[in-house]
Amino acid sequence: MGYPGKSRKTFDTPSHPWQGARISEEAELVKKYGLKNKREIWKAATTLRKYRREARKLLFDSQEIGERGEHAKYESEKFLNRLKRIGLIGYDSTLDDILTLGIEDLMDRRLQTQVQKRGFANSMRHARQLIVHGHIAVNGRRITIPSYVLPTSEQELVDFYEGSALREIAGEKQVSAGE
Repeated sequence: MGYPGKSRKTFDTPSHPWQGARISEEAELVKKYGLKNKREIWKAATTLRKYRREARKLLFDSQEIGERGEHAKYESEKFLNRLKRIGLIGYDSTLDDILTLGIEDLMDRRLQTQVQKRGFANSMRHARQLIVHGHIAVNGRRITIPSYVLPTSEQELVDFYEGSALREIAGEKQVSAGE
């Protein structure tokens, strides 16, 4: 056992460290999404792997007859609703659609990506800096974690933090553009 206060690793590293194709793909993703390092890709891949594993398990269990099959159908509805709230799948999706998800689908739901897409930042790296420095809030709550997975219900509530100097600068630009 170890020290209970020490958190464990939340990702799996690649099985073979020197694969040219994988390294180049990861480098493109780091550049495209403005990530700090490849560990963030590995965390997303591990999360996606867990979702797929759960979907496969629920698909298998739902084919059972009896109480186990009914419980699996209930669990699959809960699982689908959770992924729909996050925005990874559409409202008419099934468990089969989870198996087709890619890393980019999960990366698009990150707060860092949403801040850049909404026009608060000029680039992904700029969006990351705004978030880490505490200039971005979701529903009035300051979030300083760029990898925060933004639920669809909070997507429209992204704005500058109340106490941020950038909020006043952005407000002045909007007023001058409106004149």
